[in-house]
Parts: sequence; C-alpha cells; structure tokens
Amino acid sequence: MHDVRVLLIGGTSNAGKSTVAQAVAKKLGFEVQSTDKLARHPGRPWRTPEWEVPPHVAEHYGSLTVDELITSVLGHYERLWPRIEDLITAYATGGTVGAGLVLEGSALWPVRVAKLKVPHTVAVWLTADDIVLRARMHAAGHYEAATEEERHLMDKFLARTERYQTLMLDAVDRLGLDRLDVGGRSVPELVDAVLATVDAQKTTGRSSSGR
Repeated sequence: MHDVRVLLIGGTSNAGKSTVAQAVAKKLGFEVQSTDKLARHPGRPWRTPEWEVPPHVAEHYGSLTVDELITSVLGHYERLWPRIEDLITAYATGGTVGAGLVLEGSALWPVRVAKLKVPHTVAVWLTADDIVLRARMHAAGHYEAATEEERHLMDKFLARTERYQTLMLDAVDRLGLDRLDVGGRSVPELVDAVLATVDAQKTTGRSSSGR
C-alpha cells in the first residue's frame, strides 16, 4: 500500500475484526486500536473466567427488544463518531508522530466512513454467515453449559448482531463499498485479502472494481 496512514476494518460482532486488525497492523508496522476502547456500550453478556456479567448489562439485554437494542447501539455509535473522526484525521493528516493506524470496530458505520474527507485512509468491512456468528458466540459463551437465563441473554445479543449485519450489508452494498466474507479463510488469508482489497481503492472504502 502506498501512502496509507489509516486502515479501517468494520463489521459486526464476532466477525473477526480484532484478530484480523491485529495481524494486519503487525504486518504493516502500524498501531492498532478498537473503537470499543473510546467509549463503552454494554458489552457481551456472557461470563468468562476473568469477567462476570454486570447487572446493568444483563438488564440491558434482558429487558430490551431487538429493535430497541439496535436503536441503542446505533445511537451510541452516532454519539461516538466525532471522537472516531478526530482520531482518524489525526493519523491521516500526520497529526500524530510515528506509525500509521489500523482501527477496527462496529462503530465504523459505512455511511459515515463514506463521507470522510481525509487523505491516506482506506476501509473494508468483514462479514460472516449467521451460522458462523452463532457458532463463535456459542463457543465463547459456553452456550451448552450456560443457564437458561444466560442463554436468553446470548440469544438477544446474537439477534442484535445479526440485525446489525443486515443493516450494515445494506449500507455497504448501496454505497458500493468493499467487503470480505471471512468464511473458510485463515487469518493470513484474510490479511492478504484485506491488503489486496484496500490497495485497489481509489476513494475510502471503494476499490476500482467496486461492488
């Protein structure tokens, strides 16, 4: 890639953004950040050995409908966007000293990225089949061993995840932006595909071939 300072990787939860972003950043010698670190929305509602689900997170997913969950998270991303745009601009225009940036996160909503007016910035969105998303989430949350209440929260999160991806895909394709399906590809293969895709872009998120 020539003259690229910022590489954006969007996509829904569990699509593999973080893993791919870290690998791409390592290959390019760039820094890597997640939009989740800029401001926190209620996270994934399942236990891990290091983390218990806070009561407010359980209430969020347990009490809201899928439509309300989508409205909530998209509203959060809208409020977060000025901070994201400032971060992108700082790296893209040389306002930060040092390496470039790989920024990943679901908050990289296609419509906003497509309106960016900053140089040296490329973008791609990762997608995954609903079956893949479900399998990854069930494995991460140990779904088979979970309680009925825990499964209910995971089911709500998965439904929101799938709805987000449907809306995201509609926006990506309507705007002619670049996306890659992660299905069946190893991380090195995805890294190569990401770099090949963004290398062909003439404007942020749009390759010469288009969609």
